[in-house]
Amino acid sequence: MRYAFLLLVLLFGNLHAADRVRLTNGEWPPYLGESLPHHGVASRIVEEAFASQGITVQWEFHPWARSLKMAEQGLRDGSAVWLNNPQRQQHFHVSAPVVESGYYLFHRKDDAFDWSGIDDLRGLRIAGTRGYDYGDAFQRAEAAGDLEVMRLTSDEQGLGQLLAGRVDLFPVDKVVGFDLLYQHFSPAERRRLSFHAKPLRSDSLHLLLSREVPGNAELMARFNRGLEQLRASGKISQYLLEIQQPLSLY
Repeated sequence: MRYAFLLLVLLFGNLHAADRVRLTNGEWPPYLGESLPHHGVASRIVEEAFASQGITVQWEFHPWARSLKMAEQGLRDGSAVWLNNPQRQQHFHVSAPVVESGYYLFHRKDDAFDWSGIDDLRGLRIAGTRGYDYGDAFQRAEAAGDLEVMRLTSDEQGLGQLLAGRVDLFPVDKVVGFDLLYQHFSPAERRRLSFHAKPLRSDSLHLLLSREVPGNAELMARFNRGLEQLRASGKISQYLLEIQQPLSLY
């Protein structure tokens, strides 16, 4: 009887664990944020995709590097949301795309600007946010000293430096950039800025589940099923529309 009781405890304990997933997160409004409604639109998509499969998400918010490391080591089940690359595939099961991200070069309207390749950015003063990857060509040119890039602590600071005339260009995810401009800058300041229609980089962002956690391969399959159902319902498109500021700086 004792062994049967222990077996039941283990069985139901595992079922309980399978119905909850512990994920790390960070601050990147309006996609992600501890104080945002639904913890941001990307968090909402992840949570509702899991919920459709009977799984509850337990969120933890940490600095980005710590969030990734905790998930990589299996201290938490996974982390949301990240770029996909070969290095991350070694440590994580990578989901289908959760949201799409497009980085654009913002500039002041009184400075005429056009570009078609990285060479066109030489000689211009560019701000960038520390730790952000702006694409292979940009990163290589920066590392080689071919681009003058001032790395700053936040996207908000980058937009401020652009408005102050201390830099000529600032690359930022367009949705994030518009959200920052509407939340932290005046209409007069917004009217002074524009962005080039050519994206610097376009990528999909993904949920990562640690390969160190047993059962995460199956958990990812369940998540992807829920994500596809949510996308087919039209809710993902609806949620993304809800968080976008007017696509004009006027």
